[in-house]
Amino acid sequence: MAKKFVSNKDETVRMFKSDFMESLSRVHPSVPLIIFVPVILYMLYLSVFDFKIGVLSIIGLVVFGLIIWTITEYLLHRFVFHWELKSELGARIHFIFHGVHHDYPSDSRRLVMPPSVSIPLATLFYFLFSFLIGNIFVLPFFAGFLTGYLFYDITHYAVHHFNMHSKFWLAIKNHHIKHHYQDPDKGYGVSSPIWDYIFRTHYISKEEQKA
Repeated sequence: MAKKFVSNKDETVRMFKSDFMESLSRVHPSVPLIIFVPVILYMLYLSVFDFKIGVLSIIGLVVFGLIIWTITEYLLHRFVFHWELKSELGARIHFIFHGVHHDYPSDSRRLVMPPSVSIPLATLFYFLFSFLIGNIFVLPFFAGFLTGYLFYDITHYAVHHFNMHSKFWLAIKNHHIKHHYQDPDKGYGVSSPIWDYIFRTHYISKEEQKA
């Protein structure tokens, strides 16, 4: 099997000539938590104390937001991050957005989404969901959506740098590791493999192959 990465060490390659642009492409794994946890808490605060949304409604909308995140994660990974144009510019764009992670999968400063990408994306999704479900109910919904995103980022960092021991985390890690080292055209779910099973992009076990 051909090697599917350049280096498996905690190292990377320079992507930009500009020091400023290069700095925007690297981020400590704690940064998404620092940025988005206060946003999540503020949205929940507004939901409870300003707009008086019922507790059960808040819980339901948060859970709904979490679920919508999982399908968003899958679709972005499959159809955006793995969209490879044949032109030289297209190859460059793909490398910047996702290819560098496949070439240097253990680079600890490029495992979570940098704020230069996550903040514009979050803003875009917030206004989209506000239009779809309204300015009030979007608050607990988006709190759940952002919680799902943070779980994705933390999980992605953990599967590349932490030793897993429980069956649950080992299953999550093995699923993503196969995406890097076995077949990058499968296993698009990082925080959950559920959509890979639904859309038949999961990895077939030896038992399933024999059946």
